[in-house]
Amino acid sequence: MPKRQLMGEVISDKMQKTIVVRVERIKEHPKYKKRYKVHKKYKAQAEGEYKVGDRVIIEECRPISKEKKWKVIKKVTSKIGEGPGEPSGSPV
Repeated sequence: MPKRQLMGEVISDKMQKTIVVRVERIKEHPKYKKRYKVHKKYKAQAEGEYKVGDRVIIEECRPISKEKKWKVIKKVTSKIGEGPGEPSGSPV
């Protein structure tokens, strides 16, 4: 059985070797069919340098601690809203 992979945003990097990732998904109301966003926070094992705002892919793994059952696979983008060619922090 393949391991689950989720994509989310790093919202905390204050712990050693651990980051908190916020994963959003869209649900649909069963009766009214309106779509709305829900989110959940996951603690993940992070060996590299990850900062708040980075988009990462996390994968399910064996339990590392009481709450940590995910590990970071790779960084997708550096910051939310910044493209790969855009300079950071410069006013337009």
